Parts: sequence; C-alpha cells; structure tokens
Amino acid sequence: MAAELPIPVFSSLDKAFPDTETAIAQGLRFNALIEEYEKRFGHKPTHIARAPGRVNLIGEHIDYVLFGCFPAAIERDILIACGSSLSGSGTSTPSAHARGGVKAENLDPKYKPQHFIPMFKSATGPSAAEEADAATNVHAEATWHLDIDKRELRWESYVKAGYYGVLNHFFSSTSDHPAPVNLLVTGSVPSGSGLSSSAAMVVASTLAFLAVNNKLGGITKGELVEMAMENEKRVGVNSGGMDQAASVICTPHSAIFVDFFPRLSAEPIPLPTPRTVPRGVFVCANSLVVSDKVVSAKIHYNLRVVETLVAARVLALRLGQSLGPSERPRLREVFSRWLGSPGLESSPEKVKAGLERFLPEVERLRPSPEGRKAGELGVTMKEMIQWSGLSESQFHEVYLSWVDVEAEYFQLYKRARHVITEAIRVLEFRDVCLRAQAAPGDDLPEDTLRTLGALMDASHESCATLCESSCAEVDELAALARASGAYGSRITGAGWGGCTVSLVAEDKVEEFIAKVKAGYAPYKNLEGEALREVIFATKPSSGAFGESCYE
Repeated sequence: MAAELPIPVFSSLDKAFPDTETAIAQGLRFNALIEEYEKRFGHKPTHIARAPGRVNLIGEHIDYVLFGCFPAAIERDILIACGSSLSGSGTSTPSAHARGGVKAENLDPKYKPQHFIPMFKSATGPSAAEEADAATNVHAEATWHLDIDKRELRWESYVKAGYYGVLNHFFSSTSDHPAPVNLLVTGSVPSGSGLSSSAAMVVASTLAFLAVNNKLGGITKGELVEMAMENEKRVGVNSGGMDQAASVICTPHSAIFVDFFPRLSAEPIPLPTPRTVPRGVFVCANSLVVSDKVVSAKIHYNLRVVETLVAARVLALRLGQSLGPSERPRLREVFSRWLGSPGLESSPEKVKAGLERFLPEVERLRPSPEGRKAGELGVTMKEMIQWSGLSESQFHEVYLSWVDVEAEYFQLYKRARHVITEAIRVLEFRDVCLRAQAAPGDDLPEDTLRTLGALMDASHESCATLCESSCAEVDELAALARASGAYGSRITGAGWGGCTVSLVAEDKVEEFIAKVKAGYAPYKNLEGEALREVIFATKPSSGAFGESCYE
C-alpha cells in the first residue's frame, strides 16, 4: 500500500521528478535556495524538504467524516532548506543554539524573520503563560510548548505547527534534545487559493524537523500524514486528512483514491486524460477571493464539521442504532453500522452500491415544514440538542467544547445529503478512471472526458447548494469555465473562495484561458506571469520528499 512506503530522500533531483525537463527547472529553484541559505546562515543546509499543494478533483467536505476523496498533488509546492545551526559560523546568534531553537526566514520579504525556542514542560508543571495558552490551544497535555495564537496566525505559525509533532513524538524526555535549526522557506502555492498551501507548509515543516533531527528513518508516508494532520490542528483546523494525504502520498501521472475507513489507505489511480482523444488536462483558476479556513472557521469550515457530526448522531438514533452519551460517530461509521456486515463494504464497488441504498435514509433528517419559513431546512440550536438525545451540558461537552461555531440554523439534512451523494460521485469517478485504464488500445473516446466532467459539475452544484461552501465569484468562474469549453468545472478545496478546477482539452488550453480572462473581471488587467499565477494547467506531481544536500 502507498501509505506504508517510506518517505523518499533523494540525493539528486533527476530521481525525484518524472522527466528531465522538470528536474532541470526544479534544480534551478533548489540550487538558488541552497545558495541563499548559505548567504544568510553561513553554512549549507543538510536537507531540502518539499511538499506540494494539491487539487482535489472530486470529493469535497467528506474526508472529515471518513469518506474517500480523489485528489492529485500539483507541481506548485513549498520548499524548506534546513540544517542545524550548530554547523554554522556566520550569522547565527548564541540564543539560536539553545535546545531546539529555530531561526526561520522566508524568501518572500513580506514575511519577516522569526526566532523561537520551544519550552519543555518540567515535572513542576506548566508556567502561567503555558496555562493561559492551554485555554485557547488544543492538546494542552503535550510535553512541549510553542506559542501559536490561533486568533492571529502568521506564516511561522505553520512552521511551529509542524515542529510540535516532532517534539512530542521524539523528544518526550530531557535525555534527548532537539537540534537547534535554521530554516529558509519559499513556495509557489498561492495562499488562500484552495490548493492547500497550509497543509503543504505543515507537511514541509514537519518533514524538515524530522530530517534535521535524524528522525526520518522508519517513518512511513501514512505516519507522516497522520502527524501532519495532528500538527495542523495546532492552527485551529480540524482537517480530515485529504490535504495531507495528497501532499505526501501522490505519485506523478496519477491521482489517489484516499480512504479513511477503517484506516487510512491510498490507492494510486492513473488518470485517463493522457489517452483520451483529445487529451485532457486540469486547469486551476483562482477566484482571487481569499479562502482563509482558519479565520472564518467558526461560520464555515468548523461549522460544517460540527453539522455533519451532529447529523451522524441524529441519523444513527433515527435508524435505531444505540449510542452512549459521549459517543460522537461520523457518517461513515453510521453507514457501516447500517450495512451490518463487513462483507458489504469489502471493496469500493460494494461501498458504492451500499451508499446508493443508504441515500433515502438521509430523508430522516429533513425537518418538518410546520412552523418554519418556506424553504428553511435548518434547525435551531435548541432543536439540534433535542434531536441529539443529549442534555444541553452533554451536547456542549461532546460537540462544542473543543471548537467554536456560530449559526442561526444548523443544516443537518443538507450537509448529510451532500456527504452521501458526493461520496457516491467519488466512487463513480474512480470507476471511470479504472475502466479507462483497463480499456484496450492506446486511445480513449472523448466521452470519457464528458463523463468525468459531468461528475465534476454535479459536485459543484452540491457544494454550492447543499454544503454551501462556494461563493458568488467561484460560482461565476465555474459557469464561465463551462461556457469557455470545459468538460466540467467545480470548486476545489475548503471553499468560500479559492480555486476552481476544470477539465479541458489539452489543445484548447490557451483558447480556454483567453476566454476565461475576457469574461472574469478580476483577470482582465492581468498579463504574462501575473496571469499565469492565477490560472494555469497542471500535471499530477510526486508527493513530499526530502533532498539530501550532503556533498
């Protein structure tokens, strides 16, 4: 299984990238980063950690309820050059050599240099500052403390988040000290674009701290995914793991079917687009509406997490399933109990058949129209607590004590319907790709692209109307993509801004981009590199890796 493979560490980039052209282009970036690192810190880095962004082709807002999704890593990435500051003789200060001290700099001048030192919690207990931090940060029981203010996140917050997991997994006693570290960061994944720049940053920083401390040995890709998932919670995001899995596990020329139940698994699935006539490519287009899922989490991302969790509990009770007062099942687990037999979910094909039978059960969550304004399918907090079968205090402890959410109406029915229909679409998308892979001959019909595009269109409609994770600008961009010749177009990423991903004929990409530019007002004055930054075709990329810089 792909998740059980070790994290690759390459000694040369021709082994890391799938073709010579890409390896040469990336080599220029890597070498420039190494040279700048040496100028700033007085020594060469020992490693460069690379983690790509990702585009989710289909399967939005269902990973955190344990249903599978279908992402691909993209060519744009985060690079972190790293090395122990003890090896330097140039600009390092004495305080940088403190136990585990970090000096972090960014090639982008708008991100100021940072220096921080983790604090080890002694047996005498945490300091007053640590206790105050524990009131607003997750995992207060951790051995190490780093100051991350989730209410005011900065670029180094994601570096610290990656560091946390390494400290607490490998340095839980005073007998083993983390190395003091110098870091230099650069990246090409647009922030807030829905291409998972935050996950790429956390994966890259986790990988960098593992490498500097010689802790990469024996770490599998799946373990790095789980560590990065846990680390990203430090910045207030209850991620389901799809972003991290794509950034770590993906391979060139393929997407991956990532499943989370009963455990994390990743199945590389070759895309049919290189064999179709015409060939297809995926084009990412940034709406330029910044999607900051941390800042708006309580009304957007984290609210969807809570709505789906409560929907799962209510649906389980209405299906006659027994739940204890502290249980917090997810929809995938409720579905599994409803099936009643492991044999009925022993393959993705059987899961898909089961989901199609299960879909009508979601209607049990539709509220009665009596006493509601026309078209309102949500419930109030009071109703939601009543439906859960819990007391107010029990409900708060199970569903609200660990996360901030805010809403007048909670959309349990709409969110659950989105989850189940989207999970079915993911499995249909996977089926199309596998049937194409098995098809004889070199060429595949254009209908393959049309079928995939139709699934992408249906996914966007569900994201917009049931999950309500889109926005007017993204809806406009997706509609414009279809009118400009895309086989299908959908929002990708956490939502409420960010990017669309569109399936386009390869020989029509330039024409497609020109039409979108002409029709989308924020693009009209963009030319050259500025335009290429916001709309671009991308190939599936390799996942995270380290490059050893030892000569």
